[in-house]
Amino acid sequence: MDTQAAQTKNQVWEWAKAILLAVLIFFILRLFIASPSVVSGYSMEPRLYTGERVMVNKLLYQFAEPKRGEIIVFQSKKGPDHIKRVIALPGEKVRVEGDQVYINGKLFDEPYLKEAVEQAKKAGTSYNFINFEEQTVPDNTLFVMGDNRSKSRDSRDPSEGFVEFDAIVGRAELVFWPLNDIELIK
Repeated sequence: MDTQAAQTKNQVWEWAKAILLAVLIFFILRLFIASPSVVSGYSMEPRLYTGERVMVNKLLYQFAEPKRGEIIVFQSKKGPDHIKRVIALPGEKVRVEGDQVYINGKLFDEPYLKEAVEQAKKAGTSYNFINFEEQTVPDNTLFVMGDNRSKSRDSRDPSEGFVEFDAIVGRAELVFWPLNDIELIK
């Protein structure tokens, strides 16, 4: 075999190893660290819109518990993954009356909904029409709701109920698509 053919064979082999390593790293990152998720439906408006792509941090909850206000992706009891906001934590009593959410008897401040609630009030209506009788969030579960309260199937719906920790995929960290909407999720 001449040296030119040997060099070409070496280059092909080096490229093949580099590509295989890149694919392996990609799958490891996607499996254990972060993965994309597509927002489907209107339940998280006005924060997230259908068709947006978000990056989900899958590693965080291996070391920390979810916090109130975080937006999580979890495996639904029915169908595809859901994306909702954490409202109440294990052991807390939660109640929803119209536009008001109470945790342990205290009104919960939701600054991310203030504008939408004010617009509904100006129109002479409520932002939320789905109430929830007071219940205690069971151990190892969360009470979650979509930001678009009247159009969200969430923990208030008996068929969905509380979200078990084992069903959590991760925390939504970043909107990365469409490109003109790239931003960190707060």
